[in-house]
Amino acid sequence: MRKLATPLVVVASLGLLAGCLGSPQQTDTARNADAKELTLTITGNSVVGGKNAARAAWVTDWVIPKFVEAQKAKGVTATVKFEGSGAGDEDYKTKVALDLKTGGGADVLTIDGIWVGEFAEAGQLKPLDELLGKSQVDAWEGWAQIPKSVQGLGSFGDRRYGIPDGTDGRVLFFNKKLFAQAGLPSDWQPKSWTDILDAAAGLKKLPGVTPLQVNAGTAMGEATTMQGVLPMLASAGKPLYRDGKWQAGPALGEVLEFYAKVYREGLGDPLTQQEAKGRDKSFAQFAEGRLGIMIESDYLWRGVVEPTRGVAKMADRDQVVGWAKIPARQPGVGGRDFVSMSGGAVNVVNPATKYPRQAWELLQFMNSAESIKARMGGGAQVTARADVNDQVLAGDPMLSYVAREVLPVTQYRPPVAGYPRVSAALQQATADVIAGRSVPEALSNYRAALSKIVGESNVDAG
Repeated sequence: MRKLATPLVVVASLGLLAGCLGSPQQTDTARNADAKELTLTITGNSVVGGKNAARAAWVTDWVIPKFVEAQKAKGVTATVKFEGSGAGDEDYKTKVALDLKTGGGADVLTIDGIWVGEFAEAGQLKPLDELLGKSQVDAWEGWAQIPKSVQGLGSFGDRRYGIPDGTDGRVLFFNKKLFAQAGLPSDWQPKSWTDILDAAAGLKKLPGVTPLQVNAGTAMGEATTMQGVLPMLASAGKPLYRDGKWQAGPALGEVLEFYAKVYREGLGDPLTQQEAKGRDKSFAQFAEGRLGIMIESDYLWRGVVEPTRGVAKMADRDQVVGWAKIPARQPGVGGRDFVSMSGGAVNVVNPATKYPRQAWELLQFMNSAESIKARMGGGAQVTARADVNDQVLAGDPMLSYVAREVLPVTQYRPPVAGYPRVSAALQQATADVIAGRSVPEALSNYRAALSKIVGESNVDAG
């Protein structure tokens, strides 16, 4: 899985110490709403000239002056400062969690969407309507531009906790040249798992070609979960997590059976899944025309095989690379014909902020169409907003396809504390299968591991 854009944080004013902020439970939605002077400090896991430099420059050169100017027009004197950081993601998360727990830290934070539920369950985040008032939140024009599925990135328990900062989508990429050689259509759109396997079987006849890549094993880490298990589990009709229960039933068994067919019938390369740089190897194979089909995020298109700047440049990308939605196991399974998985960051308001109304204004400002377009800097990347996507992706058919066709059907990882360990257990289950263990044994081992992680009562084996 590609790394998510490292979160941006809008940190509390220099005078907002934990002792004067109060606890997150004492929120007054109108607190200091009429303040005519305020100080906010913006920081993030980015620094000009270093980590995530482009985002740091956007904050320094665009967000701060434009927001200050907008506040001045309203008769408000806002002092805004930027403090960059280059910490590792886990260190950043630890700092954010500590700040929220102690009632200090940022006014507005951009966090990985997978952390939302964890912080919410710990009482460290509040739903936006509870923190700011329902009318204030519902009035934001941006909600109408963010698909309901994408809003789910910043939601937990059917309540909004933040605004999605950006997202992506997973699709089936395929090589049109290889498809033509195998007698397969250039406008391929499988409608079932059988269609995928049949296409892979056709590609198997081509010498030197690996038909299908579905990330598996522990060496690929989260890429196995996001580009393999989770989209396939969604297409089997069962989410990984629902109503406090973690899936470990027949649907997951079907996913493992799919892996068994791919890697035991010569449709995929099991050795690639076990190599430390196996994912990079699959990228190179695809770019060189030696891999027929792969499940990947749109990062493959814009960051890997991009003809001039990609890590595995593909000069004929625009003519050769095709894409299709990931189908349900069979049409209509789980109430869906097609599925996807997405990742992304979320902007949230700190319940302890001294200025909830102004923090919400800043949050809206950072996620306005004008602001997001400025952040793109003329580049093309899928955003959470449909109106921005319509403009910045107009010249890119693949990314436009993701925004138009994939985001409306996408799903997200469970935003709860146990997910990383569950993800590792899923990776091990696929590793067991490609190593030759039977599917029932791999599933049984996974259930045992899952019970230790989340508790027997939270396992759904049905």
